[in-house]
Amino acid sequence: MEAIILAGGLGSRLRAAVPDVPKPMAPINGRPFLEYLLDYWVGQGVDRFVLSVGYKHHVIEEHFSTDYKGADISYAVEEQPRGTGGGLLWTLKHLRLPGPFLIMNGDTFFKVDLAPMRRYHQSKHAEVTIALREVESNSRYASVEIDGEGKITTFDNRSRTTGRALINGGVYLAEKSAFAGIAVESDEPVSIEEQLFPNLLKAGSHLYGFTSSSRFIDIGIPEDYERAASVFQGA
Repeated sequence: MEAIILAGGLGSRLRAAVPDVPKPMAPINGRPFLEYLLDYWVGQGVDRFVLSVGYKHHVIEEHFSTDYKGADISYAVEEQPRGTGGGLLWTLKHLRLPGPFLIMNGDTFFKVDLAPMRRYHQSKHAEVTIALREVESNSRYASVEIDGEGKITTFDNRSRTTGRALINGGVYLAEKSAFAGIAVESDEPVSIEEQLFPNLLKAGSHLYGFTSSSRFIDIGIPEDYERAASVFQGA
């Protein structure tokens, strides 16, 4: 299986803590965060990664080259920031294998079990399945709502609450057909959460949520980056 890792962001909020490398290369217990991601997903059966890179991409390319523990690695280099959605659309042409593929954020680790997620995706005939994480308090993330069948009904980046909620965990299983006919129309950044997925919902695409209570951490802000050391202790 192939996976796209969105690793091209500037990481502005983390710059004070990690000033010299792209965010996915932020050191955790002496190892780049991106290594933890690759280790886990290689173990889940991913054998080819396409890294969507931009800011200081040479640091990532020099560290990983074209192979990591038997998995092939290639790069889609953004000459200018395209946002998560724009980066995804830009990278699709680098996929080679048939069938569904994974998409994941390069600054988020969500320990989702791929086998049941894939079975769920197939049983729902989904075009995109989004791994969702239930949180006790949600003041930071988009709240995602699903119906009784698991179909996503609301994907609104402005909808945040201080109570229990389902959030987008930054791991997606998608069919290439979900993005057929969608092109990068301008040089303006496009967000997955604010534009791409909400627009797919409006167009009637079949987006489903796969809820998991597995370990989750987003290193996008200094507080959570500092917490990551204990999360990955011994890994």
